[in-house]
Amino acid sequence: TPGDTSNLREAATLLTRHWVITDANGKVREVAGDGVVGEQPCIAPGEAHRYSSGAVIETPVGVMQGRYGMITGDGVRFPAPIPAFRLAVPGILH
Repeated sequence: TPGDTSNLREAATLLTRHWVITDANGKVREVAGDGVVGEQPCIAPGEAHRYSSGAVIETPVGVMQGRYGMITGDGVRFPAPIPAFRLAVPGILH
């Protein structure tokens, strides 16, 4: 399937990010740029990279989805899609 990297057998560097952020009123904002929180991590097969970030929205809940732009050591570029996930003010949802 497009974007399926489960069979990736070499390290890849996270070059870019693109997010689509939608608040509960349907207001959409897009954010794009280099790396994540000032880093462009190289991620080996089977490894993960964790980071903390935030998004400002005008409602207590919303959704966010997007993709990372990745590149292998051989120069092969590919997208890593991030499925939609919920944004919520801490403690607002049970």
